[in-house]
Amino acid sequence: MVVEMLKLQTADLPPDRFPDYTDPLESLGGCPRSIEIMTSEGLVSAGAPAPANKLLGKVKDEEVSRHPSPQPTHLTVPLDRTMVNGQNGHNGHNGHNGHKILRSATVGYIAPAFAGKDEQMKTVKEIITKDNWIPVSHLDEQISWFYNELGIDDVYFQMEKVEVIATIITSMYAAKVAANSRIDKREEIQLDMEAVDHAIYIDTSVPGLSNIKGPRYENRLEAKYLDHTDPDKRFRVETFRSPVSLSNEESSKTSIRCYFVYQCQFVDPRPDPNETRLEVISDRMFLTKATKNTKMVYHDIIKLTVSRTGPVIEVFDIEGTEEKRLVVAFRSRTARGIFSALSDLYHYYGVTSSRKYVEQFSNGITVMSIYLKPAANLETKPMPIEQSIHQITKEISLLYCIPQNKLHPLFASGELSLQETVYGHCVWVFVQHFLNRLGPEYTSIRNALNATNAAHAEMLSKLKRRLRTETFTPDYILEIISSYPGLVRSLYAAFASVHLAVGPGFERQLIAPTSSVDILSDARLKDKISREVLNEHEEMVMTAFRIFNSAVLKTNYFTPTKVALSFRLDPAFLPESEYPRRLYGMFLVISAEARGFHLRFKDVARGGIRIVKSRSKEAYGINARNLFDENYGLASTQQRKNKDIPEGGSKGVILLDAKQQDRAREAFEKYIDSILDLLLPAKTPGIKNPIVDLHGKEEIIFMGPDENTADLVDWATEHARFRGAPWWKSFFTGKSPRLGGIPHDSYGMTTLSVREYVKGIYRKLNLDPAIVKKMQTGGPDGDLGSNEILLSNEKYTAIVDGSGVLVDPNGLNKDELLRLAKSRVMISQFDISKLSKDGYRVLCDDSNITLPSGEFVGNGTSFRNVFHLRDSDLADCFVPCGGRPESIDLSSVNRLIKDGRTRIPYIVEGANLFITQDAKIRLEDAGCILFKDASANKGGVTSSSLEVLASLSFDDKEFEENMCCDYQGRAPEFYKAYVKQVQETICGNARLEFETIWREHEQTGVARSVLSDKLSVAITELDEELQQSDLWKSERIRRSVLADALPKLLLDKIGLDTIISRVPDAYLRAIFGSYLASRFVYEFGSQPSQFAFYDFMSKRMARVE
Repeated sequence: MVVEMLKLQTADLPPDRFPDYTDPLESLGGCPRSIEIMTSEGLVSAGAPAPANKLLGKVKDEEVSRHPSPQPTHLTVPLDRTMVNGQNGHNGHNGHNGHKILRSATVGYIAPAFAGKDEQMKTVKEIITKDNWIPVSHLDEQISWFYNELGIDDVYFQMEKVEVIATIITSMYAAKVAANSRIDKREEIQLDMEAVDHAIYIDTSVPGLSNIKGPRYENRLEAKYLDHTDPDKRFRVETFRSPVSLSNEESSKTSIRCYFVYQCQFVDPRPDPNETRLEVISDRMFLTKATKNTKMVYHDIIKLTVSRTGPVIEVFDIEGTEEKRLVVAFRSRTARGIFSALSDLYHYYGVTSSRKYVEQFSNGITVMSIYLKPAANLETKPMPIEQSIHQITKEISLLYCIPQNKLHPLFASGELSLQETVYGHCVWVFVQHFLNRLGPEYTSIRNALNATNAAHAEMLSKLKRRLRTETFTPDYILEIISSYPGLVRSLYAAFASVHLAVGPGFERQLIAPTSSVDILSDARLKDKISREVLNEHEEMVMTAFRIFNSAVLKTNYFTPTKVALSFRLDPAFLPESEYPRRLYGMFLVISAEARGFHLRFKDVARGGIRIVKSRSKEAYGINARNLFDENYGLASTQQRKNKDIPEGGSKGVILLDAKQQDRAREAFEKYIDSILDLLLPAKTPGIKNPIVDLHGKEEIIFMGPDENTADLVDWATEHARFRGAPWWKSFFTGKSPRLGGIPHDSYGMTTLSVREYVKGIYRKLNLDPAIVKKMQTGGPDGDLGSNEILLSNEKYTAIVDGSGVLVDPNGLNKDELLRLAKSRVMISQFDISKLSKDGYRVLCDDSNITLPSGEFVGNGTSFRNVFHLRDSDLADCFVPCGGRPESIDLSSVNRLIKDGRTRIPYIVEGANLFITQDAKIRLEDAGCILFKDASANKGGVTSSSLEVLASLSFDDKEFEENMCCDYQGRAPEFYKAYVKQVQETICGNARLEFETIWREHEQTGVARSVLSDKLSVAITELDEELQQSDLWKSERIRRSVLADALPKLLLDKIGLDTIISRVPDAYLRAIFGSYLASRFVYEFGSQPSQFAFYDFMSKRMARVE
C-alpha cells in the first residue's frame, strides 16, 4: 500500500514551546538515587550505594526450561555522583535489588492530548461505512477497539491521515475474519505499510515467545530504518502491545503488537559529537512527548555513552508493579540488528515487553527503552523476574558484540542459549580459516614433484588454490554446526569450564550451562562427536571445536563489559608444512562489523594494522578465504624486513563483513579495545573481571598504521591511555606529532628506503633516470605512491590506482603529477588536457572505451585489475606502491615474460606481497633485476622502531616537552633533529642491505629475492643467539654496543644510564642482538666463514679496550 509522507506539526516550534509533563509528586521532595548502570567499562552505581541485586546461582528448579548461560560475577560499585550530571538524581527511591524505583506517574512518555480525536473517529466511521466492508453492527466496536484498546497514543492519531486509519481498521477486521475462518482457528493478523519517512507494522504473537515463522517485522524495520546507512535519515520507533488478548477469550494467548516508525526531525541535525543537551540533540517529537523524568534519565545515560566505546545499560523498577524499565544506549553505528535480538533475549528468559521506544539523537547516540514484565500463559514456568532481568542485563554486553550471530535461529527458538550460539558463531569463523587445510595428500604430491620445475610449481599453486576454495564453504560449515546443537552445547560447556573462573579475591558464581550437560574431557568429547556425526566432513567440522577450545589461552568472552570478542590462541595447531615459521602470538577478534587477526613472530614485535574492504560479495568471499594467509604472509614479510630493528615482525588485518563496508572506524575501535582486554590486567570487579590466563606471561604489542587506518592511530593511542595502559606512548606508531608520533607519510619514511634501491640500480648500471620509463601501482593519493612521485626523477608512463589507469607513452606531465601527489588525490583528478595524443585515462566506472591505439575496453575495473600484466613497452622500471597481495603470481607472471626474457628489466617491490616468491624467482630467471618488499619496504618500520624507542626512553613530562608538537603544530627542536636522524638511519640501513645483496648476487648468482630472505634469516637467527650469549652478560660489551646502536640525539639528551633504567630489559636485549647481527651479516654476508664473527668481535673489542 502506498502511504503519503507524514509531516510533524511540531517541526517549526522552538524547543521551549514543547509541552512538558510535570511530575505531580515532585513537590514531595527527592529521594536517594541508585541506578544500576552497565557500561562498556562495567557495572556502576550512580549516587548513594545500595545493596546489589543478588546474583543467580545454579538453577535448581527443573521446571524452568530456559536456563541462564554462564557469566562471570559482576558487582555494583560506587560511581561518583558528579559523573552523572552532577545532580541529586531523579525522584524515586531504591528497591532491595539496587534498581531505582520510578513512580508510574513519571514513567516514559505522555502524549499531548489530541483534541480532535472524537471528530476524527466520526470521520473514520464515515469512510468505513461508505466502503461497506465492516457490518454496521460491528463498526463502533472495531473503531473503539483500535483507538482505545491497543495502547496507541494520541500523537499517532494526530499525525495520521483518516484514510490510512480507516484502511488499517478495515484490514485488521478482515484479518480477524480470515483467522476465525481457519480450520485451526489460529489468531493471526499481519499488516505493514511503509513510506519514505514512516512505517506502520501490526502483528499478532504470544507474549514472551519469538515468532520464528512469522513476518519478523522487527528485523525488517531495523534493516530498512534503524540500520540505515544515511546519517541524514534516522528514525525513531514506538511499539505497543495490547493489554488484552485478540479475542478477549480466556483461552486466547495472542495479543497485538503495533510498531510506528517516524523519521527524526532534530533540533540541531549536526551538533558536536560530545554535545549532550537534549534541547539541542533531540528529535522534536521526543521533546514533545517525553516526561521530565524520562528526559533526565536519557540525559544522564547519554552523558555516559558519549565517553564509552560500548553500550550503557540502566534498569529501573516501576513502583507497585513487577514491570521493569530497561534502558540501553550505544553509538548508533555500532550494533546493527540489536533491536530484534533484544526481543529474542528477553523472550528466552520468559519476559515480554508492554512497550518499547527507540530514540535517536543527532550526536550519534541511540537509546532504547523497553518496559518488561513476566510473560503469562507460557507452557513452562519462567524464572523469577529479578533473575530474568539480571541475566538479560549481563548478556546484553555479549549481544552487543554480535547482535545477529549465525546460530541466532537456534537461540530464538530456545534450542541453545545466547552464550552457546555466540560461541558457535565464533568457532564457525575459526573453522572457515583453519579447516580448509591442504592435508597429507597435498604434502605427498608436493614432495613427489620438483618445486624448481616451473610447470610443477604452477600446477601445485593451482591445486593449492582450488583445494582451499572448494573444500568447505561457510554455508556448508554452518549447515553442519546447526545440525548438532547438542554437540555445540557440550563443547561450549567444556570451553566455559576452563575460562569462566574469575580468580581469588572476586566473588565467584558459576551458573550451569544447562541443567543436563556434564563437563566432558577432551577425550570424551572426541568419542561423543564420533558417535553422533554421520560422515567424515561433519566429524572434521565438529572436531575443529575441540581444536579451538584447546588453542584458546585467554579470552574476554566472560568479561562483563566488552565490545567485541577476542581470543589469544596458541598457534601450535597450525600445520608446519603450510606455515613453516612458527608464530609466537596469535589473536582472533570477532565483532558485529568484522573479523580480524593479529599475528607476531616474536614476543617483542611490531607491525601495522590494516583494514581490508571488499567491492563486491564475490570480492569479500575471496578476501575471507585469503585472510589468514595474507596476514601470515604480511607478518612474515615484516619479520624479514625488521632485520635492522629490535622488534620482530607482526601484522594485524581486519576484514569488514560484506554488508559492513561503511563501518571501518567502528570495526577498528572494537578490534583495538578487545585486544586491550587481553593485554591489560583487570582491576575492577564487575567491570573488567580477571580472565583465565593460560599463557601466563605479560604481553605488550606495538602497532602502527597501514591500509585504511592512518587516520585512526590517534584514537587508538588515546584510548590505550584512557584504559590505563602504562605503555600507551609506544602502543601505536605513526600517530600525529601532537602525540609524539612521526608520521611516515609526512616525512616519506617508507619511500626513502624504496628510493635507495631504485637509485642503487641506476647507480650500478649507470642509468640516466630522466630517460627511464616508469610504471607505478598505487597512486598519488597514498602514502608510498605520493612520496614516490614527489622524490622521483624518472619519466612516468603509467600509474594505476584505486580509481583507474593513467597512461602516456610520451611521459605523464610531471607538474600535474606533483600537484596530485601534494594534494593526495587519485588520478581521476588528473587534468587529461595535459596528456599527449597517445595518452589516455580509463576509470573503473568507465565502460566501452576506445583507446588511442584503437583497442576497445569493455569494463574499466577489469582493465585496471590486470593492467600491470599487459604486453607493452611502457615500462623499464616498475615500482608497485599499492595493490592487493599476489597481484603477480605463478599463474600470471608468464604475461610479463616474452621469448624467455622479462618485459620489465627492473622491479623494486614497494607494496607488501605484491609478487609471490615463486613469481619473483621466475622473473629473475628471465633477467629481471628485482628487489623484494622485505628489503625495499623497511623504511617505515625503522622509523616506527625509533619512535617507540623515544617513547620508552622519555618519561611522560620529557616526552611531551621533546616529542609532542603544540596545538599550533609547532615541533620542538629535538623532534625536528630526531626526525632527520631517523631519515638518515633509514637511508643508511637500506644502502647497507642493497650493497650486500648486490655483492652476493654477483658472487654466487643466487636470485636477489632469495638472498634477501637468506640475509633476514641469518640476521634474525644470530640476533636470537646473541641475546642469550655471554656477550650480553658482559657490561662493557653491552654498554659499548648500546652506545653505538642507540640514536646519538637520545644519548646526548638523557644519557645511556637513564635509557637503560627506563627501557625494558627485553627491549634492550633486542636492540643489542639486532644491531650486532645486522652489522655482522651486512659486512660478511649470509654465509660467513667460521672465523668471521671472531674477527668481527675482535675489532669491536679492540675499540672497547
